[in-house]
Amino acid sequence: MKLRFGKILGILAGTIAFLAATGYWYIFIAGAPQLDPPQVERNTGLTFQLETFNSKAMGEVRTYGLILPPGYTKNSVRRYPVIFLLHGGHGDARAYQDKAAVTSVLHDLYKSGKLPPSIVITPDGNDRRGSSPFWDSDYYDGANGNVGTLIGSELVQVVKSRYRTLEQPQFWAMGGQSSGGWGAFNIGLRHLNNFNIFFSSSGYFTDTSGAANSPQLFIKQISATQRQQIRAFLDAGEADREFLDSTQQFHQTLNQLGIANEFRVFPGGHGIVGGDFGWNYWHKHLTDQLSYVGQQFKIALAKENKIVKSF
Repeated sequence: MKLRFGKILGILAGTIAFLAATGYWYIFIAGAPQLDPPQVERNTGLTFQLETFNSKAMGEVRTYGLILPPGYTKNSVRRYPVIFLLHGGHGDARAYQDKAAVTSVLHDLYKSGKLPPSIVITPDGNDRRGSSPFWDSDYYDGANGNVGTLIGSELVQVVKSRYRTLEQPQFWAMGGQSSGGWGAFNIGLRHLNNFNIFFSSSGYFTDTSGAANSPQLFIKQISATQRQQIRAFLDAGEADREFLDSTQQFHQTLNQLGIANEFRVFPGGHGIVGGDFGWNYWHKHLTDQLSYVGQQFKIALAKENKIVKSF
C-alpha cells in the first residue's frame, strides 16, 4: 500500500513538474504565443529583417525590425512614408511579424491600394529591465531608460539617415497594441515634429507612472495649432472592458479638443485563443488601423502634389 501511494505521489510530482516546466517555457521562453495563430499569406514578396544601431539614449546597441516596400531597391529616387509599430507587454522587435504576421497584412493592403508603399519599423521598446510577463515597457524617459527619446527621436534620425523617407511628420505614423498603443501616443504626442498620425489597438491612455505619462491628460497641454496636425485611430475589443472604457474616454477627449479621430469597437480583445482574441484580434484589425493610416498618407500626398504643381 505504501509503495503504491509513493508511486502515485511520484507520478503526481512528475506531472506537476512537467506542467510547471511547460508553463515556464510557454510564458518566459516562447512569449505566450497564440494557441490558434492567424491564417496568413506566406508568399508576400516582403522581407522582415532585424537591424541594430548604437543608442546614446539607452547606452547600448538596440534592435528594430524593418520591412521595406515593394520595389524599394529598383527605384533609387522615390521616397516613402514611415510607420512605427510598437509591441505590447512581453514583446520585442519581432512580435508584429512572428505573432501578428504584419507582412501578410501589408501584402493585402498594398494589393488593394489601401496603403501606399511604406517603410515599416518595429522597434524593440523594452526598457533596461528587459521583457517580462510581469511588467510592460516604460514607454517614456524614466529610471528604467530613455525609451521615449530612443523611439520618438533617436530611431527617427537613424531611419531617416538609412532609408529614403519622406521627411514631413504628416508622412510618419506610430501605433501599437495594448501597452504599445499607450506608448505610441505617450511618445508620439511629445514628438509632433516627427509624427502626426497615431493609432492604438486595445490600448490605454492613463498610466500608473503618473500624469506626465498619461496621454489622456497630456494631450490637453498641446497647443490648438498642434492639435490640428494630429490624426488618430482608436479601436478596442468588446471583451476588454477596462481597455474599452479607457479608449472611449480618450476618444471623447479628442472630440472635445477638436482633434480628428476615428473610434471603432470590435468583438473580442486580449487573450491567447479564439478568432477574435489575442494576436488574431491584433492581426485582423491591423488592417483597419493601417487602412486609416493609408487614407491619411494619401491625403498628405495629394496636398503635396497640388502644392508642387502650383509652382
